[in-house]
Amino acid sequence: MIARMPGNFIGVEAGGTKVVCAVGRDPDDVEEIERIPTTTPDTTLGLVAGYIERQAAVRPIAGVGVASFGPLDLVPSSATYGHLTTTPKPGWQGADLLGPLSHVTSAPVALDTDVNGAALGELRWGAGVGLDSLAYVTVGTGIGVGLITGGRTVTGLAHPEGGHLLVRRHPSDPLEGRCPIHGDCLEGLAAGPAWMDRWGVTSSEMSAAQLEQALDIQAYYLGQLVMTLVLVASPERIVMGGGVLAADGLLDRVRQSATTVLNGYVSVPSVMARPEGEAMAEYLVPPGLGDRAGVLGAIALAQDLVE
Repeated sequence: MIARMPGNFIGVEAGGTKVVCAVGRDPDDVEEIERIPTTTPDTTLGLVAGYIERQAAVRPIAGVGVASFGPLDLVPSSATYGHLTTTPKPGWQGADLLGPLSHVTSAPVALDTDVNGAALGELRWGAGVGLDSLAYVTVGTGIGVGLITGGRTVTGLAHPEGGHLLVRRHPSDPLEGRCPIHGDCLEGLAAGPAWMDRWGVTSSEMSAAQLEQALDIQAYYLGQLVMTLVLVASPERIVMGGGVLAADGLLDRVRQSATTVLNGYVSVPSVMARPEGEAMAEYLVPPGLGDRAGVLGAIALAQDLVE
């Protein structure tokens, strides 16, 4: 049974195409789920603020958590704390997320990235239960990386932006890269739009030969991300999800690619000393919370702030 915190918490998962709002305390207690299209800041945040006001009118709200796409200014002493910064999403650069939401509630409002929030949700209730550290990777329209260490999300100068790491290029990949900032960074080569630029069709529409090559290229890049996370952040587990990972067999190929590129360098007796396939299958895993990781992570952010 899940230990349940007293009070009601609102979770807001702000994504580039939609915002998911919910009231709850854990995976077994989530209700009033509402999905709001991400259009302009004024319209979208106005609708989210309206959701918070309606919920607060019918139940006491102990805290609100916002897990948002970024980049974000998460430095509390900054004049632009709670604002988006260099996001490529049109119309959202510099948008104030916290202000419009804080004005409609007396409850404290926590803010972090969507992937940090999802990582926290997975640590608390999903694939990372019982661990102190975890990395959460989503591969979809972009590539995001959230990190947990000591049970807390990682922020500092800014927040993790692992999707923009530079990687070795696959020798058979002709794509120049489509990241508007860095060109052929990881996101520019391996996110969903890069897949479509390269092939013009989704994985379900490909021939067997095309799919084989596509999965090989994709796993080549994502395996390097896994290696980087292992060597730099040393999380006890990596959770990898997102729409691109729906391609049949891709996660297994990423495990193989990561094992190859690590080349036996990391050897932890309790994990990596087991047979390669078994060890990586337990280390690199799909989300335990499915597509609810983000909004549940936002609820967890609110709970941690109240604690």
